[in-house]
Amino acid sequence: MNMRVVPALALTTLVAAPAFAASGSHGGGGFIGGLMYSLTDPVTHTAFLAFAVFLIIAWRMGALKAITSGLDKRADDIRNELEEARNLREQAAEALALAERRQQDADKEAEAMIAQAKEDAKRIMEEARKELADRLTRREALAEARIARAEAEATDEVRRAAADAATQAAKRLLAEDTAVDQFESAAREIETALAN
Repeated sequence: MNMRVVPALALTTLVAAPAFAASGSHGGGGFIGGLMYSLTDPVTHTAFLAFAVFLIIAWRMGALKAITSGLDKRADDIRNELEEARNLREQAAEALALAERRQQDADKEAEAMIAQAKEDAKRIMEEARKELADRLTRREALAEARIARAEAEATDEVRRAAADAATQAAKRLLAEDTAVDQFESAAREIETALAN
């Protein structure tokens, strides 16, 4: 409906209402009848006409346009606030997703660090075992070398003692020039020296 037609219809209704109300009964008719009855009263009718004229003047001066533009501006503000809230919600969702990704990355990094620490501990234990085994092998070899040296020294001493005993027995044999008895006694001395 055209906005220029509305004031014309309202003015026509206000002018025709007293005549319509005068033709009907004053007691019944519901809301419309009561409205028409109130229009038969000159004071009420004049006040109603003044109010209608005020609305028409306000409409012609742009008051309705100001009201509708204010409502439109408020609707635009609400729309902008809703858009801003939607943007903030999207940013919050992105921030939450980023935080969750960072948490997952931190968890993976911590797991990698733990795995690396376990590998390092295994490697250190293996190196320590190997070093301990090497030390034991070296000490064992050193002990075996000492034992072999002691055995060699003992064997050399036994040989020297046997050689000394044989030399002394031979000297006695040669000096006394006795027969087999002295040879047997020298052999016993050699055996005794070797046993010691």
